[in-house]
Amino acid sequence: MAAQLIREWTAIQQFPAATQEKLVDLLGKLKSQDVNMLTILVMGKGGVGKSSTVNSIIGERVVTVSAFQSETPRPVMVSRSRSGFTLNIIDTPGLVEGGYINDQVLETIKSFLGRFLLNKTIDVLLYVDRLDSYRVDNLDTQIVKAITDNFGKQIWHKAAVVLTHAQLSPPDALSYEEFFSKRSESLLKCVRQGAGIGKREVQKFVIPVALVENSGRCNKNEHDEKILPTGTPWIPNLVQVITDVALNEKAGVLVDKKLIEGPNANERGKIFIPLILAFQYFFIIKPIQKLIKADAAREEAKPSWE
Repeated sequence: MAAQLIREWTAIQQFPAATQEKLVDLLGKLKSQDVNMLTILVMGKGGVGKSSTVNSIIGERVVTVSAFQSETPRPVMVSRSRSGFTLNIIDTPGLVEGGYINDQVLETIKSFLGRFLLNKTIDVLLYVDRLDSYRVDNLDTQIVKAITDNFGKQIWHKAAVVLTHAQLSPPDALSYEEFFSKRSESLLKCVRQGAGIGKREVQKFVIPVALVENSGRCNKNEHDEKILPTGTPWIPNLVQVITDVALNEKAGVLVDKKLIEGPNANERGKIFIPLILAFQYFFIIKPIQKLIKADAAREEAKPSWE
């Protein structure tokens, strides 16, 4: 791994005591499973709250968030260590520019991973969107497809969907739980479509959904923990989801030369060569041979005077 500054995770002590206790328990659960390093890749559109979520997890302002700049201009990896455990969180630029997928951003992300995580694994993908976005469209599907094309379908084995701006009043007289359920299912359906996850594979790709409210106006409980409208302390709940994904017995995504450089252009299409040759033989060569034989037979059958 290239040189990367790993600092002591002192900000964990800034969380309320109840949250600290839950986080320490979850870190202990990871270490008990011999997980001493966890790398989280955060991706999604710009302006959905990726950087703010990274700051909330770490407990300090490690990534700049500005009202006049919707996203980090380049990938940033924040590394924190505590009691022999290292947490790496990679914040990334938004994947959409001008209404289209920005392929250059994806290449920049992969190049960054090659510098800092070569031969390491991505253990968790946090796909971030907003709870208060009321519908999905083809662009959402294209984002998921772009992630899949660049990191492989298997990355969705290690994924969780994060919905920010969770402290809201649902529209159309829906209950909070019903609105969350509908929004989650519509986005998960989009993820399955973009990732090419068929109906028979759904049970193999269990993608949890976590709610996040990064605003300083977020409500708190009697323990001073930030809570969702349901009363759930969301920071330990998010870390619980991350822990469950990390320990779900699926393999992480290896950051190797093939992932960084993409498929070898010389290898593309080789699998189709036998099919092309077979097609040519049965549908071109064979019919031509039959025509030649038939023509020869007609010539032999003609009277000698012809």
